[in-house]
Amino acid sequence: MRDCGILMHITSLPGPDGIGDLGKEAFAFADFLHRSGMTLWQVLPMGPTGYGESPYQATSVFAGNPLLISLDRLAEEGLLVLRDEDRFVPENPEEVDYEQVRRHKMKLLHDAFYRSEATLKKEMHAFEEKNPWARDFAMFTAIKAHYNGQMWTQWPDRGLRFRHKEALKKAGIELNEEIHFHLWCQTVFARQWKALKDYCNSLGISLFGDMPIYVAEDSADTWTHPEVFQLDRNREPKRVAGVPPDYFSADGQLWGNPLYRWDRLRQHGYDWWVDRMAHMGEMYDIIRVDHFIGFANYWSVERGAENARGGKWVKGPGKELFETFQKELPGLNIVAEDLGEVNKRVQDLLAFTGYPGMKVLTFAFGGKDENIHLPENIPENTAYYTGTHDNNTAAGWAEAASDEEIAYAAKKIGFKTRKEAPKALIKAVFASCAKIAVVPMQDILELPSWATMNHPGQTGGNWLWRMKPGAATDEMADRLHKLMKETNRGKTTS
Repeated sequence: MRDCGILMHITSLPGPDGIGDLGKEAFAFADFLHRSGMTLWQVLPMGPTGYGESPYQATSVFAGNPLLISLDRLAEEGLLVLRDEDRFVPENPEEVDYEQVRRHKMKLLHDAFYRSEATLKKEMHAFEEKNPWARDFAMFTAIKAHYNGQMWTQWPDRGLRFRHKEALKKAGIELNEEIHFHLWCQTVFARQWKALKDYCNSLGISLFGDMPIYVAEDSADTWTHPEVFQLDRNREPKRVAGVPPDYFSADGQLWGNPLYRWDRLRQHGYDWWVDRMAHMGEMYDIIRVDHFIGFANYWSVERGAENARGGKWVKGPGKELFETFQKELPGLNIVAEDLGEVNKRVQDLLAFTGYPGMKVLTFAFGGKDENIHLPENIPENTAYYTGTHDNNTAAGWAEAASDEEIAYAAKKIGFKTRKEAPKALIKAVFASCAKIAVVPMQDILELPSWATMNHPGQTGGNWLWRMKPGAATDEMADRLHKLMKETNRGKTTS
């Protein structure tokens, strides 16, 4: 089957309480995908977001974001009493106001916890037994709240920073209720996620998840497993992640994430990474491994540098890590996000794994016929996109592109005006030879630049977009289904 799907993060769904969630609208979107003939639903990372609300800087690579829990589903189960006056109604339904959402929703989640902790006690215990990371995450989150959100390396209690046994025991007693609240949130999130995944799978739709290569410095992961990362004696990063200067950025990109101690991980059979991938394999049917390049070679920058220009390439774990995955976790379905500076080492690693790489159609129109993103040049073993969450929308690209770029694109994929470009881009992606074809929902809706999900290098104004209620119509689904038939994609071919 030639897979096809839509990239639509959970936060971008319409619905109550100011943010998309795992409730009715998620199931309705699965129905929309099914009617459209799609086989994939791609989402962004699902972890709890911190400063800047980036899902790529989550406070845990294992935990789910409690803001995505459906309050309506809790009410249907009798675990929460919802009154209209308690709910948050945003001024702009097409943007997430994270500060307001967090204030209102966390209060209601606490109410549901107090009401239902005893009811879910057995389920919470089973969840904790199955997920060894859960208590550490709950304790990290409770302590962080106790210190008003302070980064864990700055916590006043040195014993807690360094995880001394007596300090943890004392915090466990003093913060017992809040720790149990976060365990409850993770139990409920997992339950609601499983229900959605099971429903999607019953419709023949695979959930396509996203796994960032790096973790946030201020995360339960770095606090709990400092030995995995390149940290100094104060548990702060020695060197940090980024990418070198390129056509798009003269200074490169300074991400700031702590780098891994691959030597230590190798000595221990890559155990932390195996646990992480096993968890991803349970959550998703297909895993997009972000910044696959970093497993072949990664850009290492000295902590405190103003930009990424002074970094250096360092060899990553390479084939050995993926041999370990194949041995310990056979059957994982992985797509490698290999966009960026792809050298021979990266190419060799991708060929060794056999994973599909990624290509982006809006990168294709620089005027050279050998461009690797052009439909005629991509290999079949590819996940092909009009754009990703980091790019301008298709309509935004068409509006901003130069006359030369538009003329070249028109010649290559066949359209007459800039307004016609989004539909032509979508059709070209689905009609390509690519094994997997995915289009962001913003492009399906032909939304302009303001609906772009993320602007790399821009502080603020990211991760906000939500779909307008009622935008995903049956008529739109039927048009997509017709396009899937024309391009020999999805369930229309089975």
